[in-house]
Amino acid sequence: MKTYIVTITETLRMEVEVEASSRFDAELLVKNRWNNGAYILDADHLKGVTFSATPPIRERGMER
Repeated sequence: MKTYIVTITETLRMEVEVEASSRFDAELLVKNRWNNGAYILDADHLKGVTFSATPPIRERGMER
């Protein structure tokens, strides 16, 4: 048996409609609201998942 490290990456996505004078201001407004807990992404917002394994620990040094 070999030992692998598998990374699981989940992608969550939420669309928020805001009024702002520019794209930058809109992003900043939503970012600040998100930082303050106004938007909570959970399992209902899951849009995808990927799995990626590294080579076995013994083989990592041999890749070069």
